[in-house]
Amino acid sequence: MTILFISDLHLSPLRPDITDCFIDFMQNEAIHAEKLYVLGDLFEFWIGDDDNSPFNVSIKNEFKALTEKGVECYFIQGNRDFLLNKRFCKETGVELLDDHTVIELDGEKVLIMHGDTLCIDDIKYQEFRAKVHKPWLQWVFNRIPLFIRQRIVKNVQDKIKEKKQTKTLCIMDVTQSEVERVMQEEGVQRLIHGHTHRPDTHTFMSNNKEMTRIVLGDWYSQGSILEYSDKIYSLHKKEFK
Repeated sequence: MTILFISDLHLSPLRPDITDCFIDFMQNEAIHAEKLYVLGDLFEFWIGDDDNSPFNVSIKNEFKALTEKGVECYFIQGNRDFLLNKRFCKETGVELLDDHTVIELDGEKVLIMHGDTLCIDDIKYQEFRAKVHKPWLQWVFNRIPLFIRQRIVKNVQDKIKEKKQTKTLCIMDVTQSEVERVMQEEGVQRLIHGHTHRPDTHTFMSNNKEMTRIVLGDWYSQGSILEYSDKIYSLHKKEFK
């Protein structure tokens, strides 16, 4: 049994190298897996399931081809693609999961999530996240003409870039106490997430139990894949061609 996890690809027409790496991964690696979990930020920004640009359609076709071959695909929304919803899933065969989802791997309960909610020291971001996740606001946004949404998102992205330059690295990383609280609340000893772009495996003690937190990497300079097979977790890099 091989299960794959990816996150933080930030796919965009402006980065064909990332897109090519993703397509190669889907067609030559994911096709041999039993399941694929995408833990958010697949896209640089997803402005709605009705955005059928040629680029978006090409990405959806990769998922559709994979699910039609029998590979189960699951998706957790990230902070860049929180508007990805039911229509995308219907068109691709992908199943949308809750922000916090517990799966079972060979008898072990494992918590998977995007990871942005663990960064509670970044108060401004958490306030922004709470606003944009309001159902009524998303309902209104999705009914604004597509070209206006594109302008709004462009302005938001510019502001995000400006704010990132003034934030310290520790603020943008997870808060350890929140990691432990969430893991204890969900009753797990293993957590897999993305968002921070800091691929690594962290082991620590909490309430006299050994806990493990696996962080997925981003795809800015190479692909990053977590493979689970024969009860072993392995983080792999995938070089751009």
